[in-house]
Amino acid sequence: MALEIRQSLKLTQSLIMTQKLQQAIKLLQLSRMELVGEITQALETNPVLEDDQFEEEKAPAEDELSLGNHVNGNESSPEEVKTDGEAKSAAEEWDWDSFLKDRLMPPPMGEYEEREALPFESLNAQEITLKSHLIWQLRMAELDQEGDNIGVMIIGNLDKDGYFRSTVEEIADEMRVDPPRVEQVLEVIQGFDPPGVAARNLKECLQIQLKILGIQDPLVLNIIDRHLNNLGNKNYQAIARDLKVSIGKVVEAGDLISNLEPKPGRGFDSEEPDYINPDVHVEKVGNDYVIRLNDDGLPKLRVNTFYLEALRGPDKLPDSVKSYIQKHLDNALWFIRSIHQRQKTLYRVTESIVRFQRDFLDHGLSSLKPLTLRQVAEDVQMHESTISRVTTNKYVYTPQGVFNLKFFFNSAINMSLGEQIASESVKEKIRQMVAGENPENPLSDQEIADNLRRQDVLIARRTVAKYRGMLGVLPSSKRKKPGYLRKSQTENHAL
Repeated sequence: MALEIRQSLKLTQSLIMTQKLQQAIKLLQLSRMELVGEITQALETNPVLEDDQFEEEKAPAEDELSLGNHVNGNESSPEEVKTDGEAKSAAEEWDWDSFLKDRLMPPPMGEYEEREALPFESLNAQEITLKSHLIWQLRMAELDQEGDNIGVMIIGNLDKDGYFRSTVEEIADEMRVDPPRVEQVLEVIQGFDPPGVAARNLKECLQIQLKILGIQDPLVLNIIDRHLNNLGNKNYQAIARDLKVSIGKVVEAGDLISNLEPKPGRGFDSEEPDYINPDVHVEKVGNDYVIRLNDDGLPKLRVNTFYLEALRGPDKLPDSVKSYIQKHLDNALWFIRSIHQRQKTLYRVTESIVRFQRDFLDHGLSSLKPLTLRQVAEDVQMHESTISRVTTNKYVYTPQGVFNLKFFFNSAINMSLGEQIASESVKEKIRQMVAGENPENPLSDQEIADNLRRQDVLIARRTVAKYRGMLGVLPSSKRKKPGYLRKSQTENHAL
């Protein structure tokens, strides 16, 4: 059989995502901060788009494409966009003579505006970091130039917790000095404030703090040197057995060690807290909940009328110019519609969540209901992937606090009467049980599971352990506070 090449026609159907559709999907899942950045970039790259936020507000009768009009539901097609007169250039609208005169000519004597001096409390002081705090003490240590340079290198190799993350040998090679010289400067820095700074590990950090405090208790030193792991696991019996002391003394020494600071640099943490600006506000007015999209800070987009007039003007433009303007005009209109569709979808999804989780809004976390993406998708008649995208990195302000929209979607746990309860509600019940337990006899995972069964919540012990770990609650063996402290104190009084 001979092989040959033939041409044939075949009709097939395929789904192709255009660039505009990809842009609409991208805008759907952006967070509020990312959306502002995307709009800013569009304003910089598309000359047809402009920000109407600082323009004079116009009556709704005027035909303009703005983001605010779209959010309110007043959609306009490209054919409906009209102008109200001839467009003026920026140079004609701006009074350059007055501007230059105000900038270049000094004000006459005696016409200065009297202003009150800023209060002292409003002046921003320079933030003190761990590095600057140590450098200041290094300058006061009266070291020679070589020691000062070594100290700066050591301080530069401290992490945010204040631990020395390099080695003496590496610093010595870098500074071309002997290791004993680096060790000498390191000991000087270890005497600085905060106590325990520049330690190479937790053991050395605690030993430095004991030295500064003047505590030379052999039991405390031995526990730090040999039994830090047992102390962390509260295995007092093993420590007492190895050091041949009573458990009461071990507990007292452990309490003293627990008052030391394992992270000396924690007080100089300069990380600014991240404040959440909710995308949606849900507020209760009377017996109903009102949903309001947070548009504060979002640029109000509209199409520049200058380019519309250029296309509709009597003067004929070159085809290349028309093509350029028409291309950016189409992109601008699509971008505005995509943002409008994003806001509209976010509103509908939030409205659906409010309907499902009204009991939570009224009574709190214990009334949170199980909810899936499929339920909301069927309610708003959208695809599950759309619901997943629109709830990604979005936050809502409610009477119960600020929550991520993903928070309202959680798995269900069966109850004895055939009903279901949300997993977050079960976590809240576990947290309340642990908060109210007896410190001397904490609840085990099995006991928590049994207590939940008495409340008609069917849950396994391993599930309790999983939720306990997600809540950051230690096991019962590590939560236990020994009740033999009174016994040890009685023995000490008897002696």
